[in-house]
Amino acid sequence: MSVDLGAFFSSGDEWVEPWVLDVGLIESLRFGPPADHTDLDVAITLTRLLHDDFVSYGTDGRDMRLNDDTVPVVIKAHRAVLERLALKAPTWPFRMFDGPRGFGTYWRDNGMSGSWQARRNCVEQILGPTRDALEELQELEYESRFRKGPAGSFKNLIFAADGAKPQIVLRDAVNNDVEIVRHADTCLVFTDPLPPHGLTWRQMVGWWTNNHQPDADEKSAADALYRRLYRSLDSPPEQLLMITYCARYAEEGGFDLPALIPQVYLHYDPYTRRSGKQSGVLYRQRMDFLLLAPDRSRIVIEVDGVQHYGRPNPPDEQGRVTHTAVPQLYAEMVAEDRRLRLAGYEIYRFGGWELTRPGGEHVLADFFTDLLARHQKPTL
Repeated sequence: MSVDLGAFFSSGDEWVEPWVLDVGLIESLRFGPPADHTDLDVAITLTRLLHDDFVSYGTDGRDMRLNDDTVPVVIKAHRAVLERLALKAPTWPFRMFDGPRGFGTYWRDNGMSGSWQARRNCVEQILGPTRDALEELQELEYESRFRKGPAGSFKNLIFAADGAKPQIVLRDAVNNDVEIVRHADTCLVFTDPLPPHGLTWRQMVGWWTNNHQPDADEKSAADALYRRLYRSLDSPPEQLLMITYCARYAEEGGFDLPALIPQVYLHYDPYTRRSGKQSGVLYRQRMDFLLLAPDRSRIVIEVDGVQHYGRPNPPDEQGRVTHTAVPQLYAEMVAEDRRLRLAGYEIYRFGGWELTRPGGEHVLADFFTDLLARHQKPTL
């Protein structure tokens, strides 16, 4: 959430200056946020305003809302709001657009005259860390609200059905009230808040122990959870994938690897809100496997059988079943892939045939080694 930028401006003479910054309002932000808004809201908005206007000035100069007189006012307010949030304010090597201390002079003195991209990178270096810190605060604030519990019976993960597919309805989109109306007994429901840095096997085992085996030790609970997850798999290629990955749990540090979550029917993830999805709900009937990695990557792994791109024909005289390719099925599959990628997910596909060939286990082992190396938790 942020403040509507229009709140900071008033209409002027459309023939001279269509928008005029409300300097009094901006100066008041140095002492506190406006009614019905928080310092976090204001900081996000001012960061976006400064970023967009300096990028615009450094490229085509269009759509600018600030000028050399008002930029210093916004920078002072921005600094004051960030200090109230206990965040480090950016260091500005310029304080206006033009003039001796302006952005234009700065880029000419620093070899950026021939490159719009270099000027955009310059603005990003100044404001990027602030934006990232504000996003962290925004996520923490949202997670805090979520831990208090939204109205209704919202679920984070619905997965691993070992019988009929659960039927899920969204009773209340505002309160994120989700209900499994049929076959709730066949699936698992993870109700804990998703940890900020992924979901490990150890955390999954802890959830399982608390909700299904309160008297079990960690090893016994892990074994029971693994067997329960394995029962939900549909095909030998999926089973091979899970066996290959989960063998790593037995290695040193294996319980701290990302948990491999099979057959995910519904996934709620606050981080998808960045893509503009207010609800954060991802419906895909269904994801074969989901990994919530320590670098906050969300990774979907699909094992494609012939049903992903073809429909069965009637058995021939020998009882053999062939399939006819159906372009619509393929198009629907890749359209959903695009939607998930735009929401920030990585998607990896294996052909079922590939995993049934000799060496399929080796292919998977190499893939997971490279994948986990790529998605380690960043070090400070």
